[in-house]
Amino acid sequence: MKTKDLVLLALFMGIGAVLHIITPPILFGMKPDIMLPMMFLGILIFPKANYVLVLSIATGVISALTTTAPGGQISNLVDKPITAFVFFGLLMLVPKQLNKKIIAPVLVALGTIVSGSVFLSMALFVIGQMGGSFIALFIAVVLPATLFNVVFTIILYPIVQSILQRSQMSFA
Repeated sequence: MKTKDLVLLALFMGIGAVLHIITPPILFGMKPDIMLPMMFLGILIFPKANYVLVLSIATGVISALTTTAPGGQISNLVDKPITAFVFFGLLMLVPKQLNKKIIAPVLVALGTIVSGSVFLSMALFVIGQMGGSFIALFIAVVLPATLFNVVFTIILYPIVQSILQRSQMSFA
């Protein structure tokens, strides 16, 4: 692991944490997870398993500390590593010839849906509400968060790529 890579990943986490804190809740204290697109961006730029592990744990801890959702602390700690490695696995399955500017939003959408599903399942299990509220929360919180994360990635990923190319940083 290179220090400059870890610093860039920490910068992504810091930006994600600030955005996560200032994002208003949508429903019952739940809000879109702005840490996710920043974690996905880090994985897209540094697709190595050891970076994914560090990034997912850091994202899980920061999300757990800043969540307002009931049962969200434990859910974030479980959700982020699972989501990160599913995203990483999907990224490794994508042929290298395909344009990442096109693939990134698709993978972010899938990753956000996985994250939302795992998070809601864990949160509802932790607070003991495994009834019919999963689908309602999925529609009310996860789907809008997916749309937001995709748009956020479509805007941010090319900008970050351009900055890294101009600064002559090596990345995948």
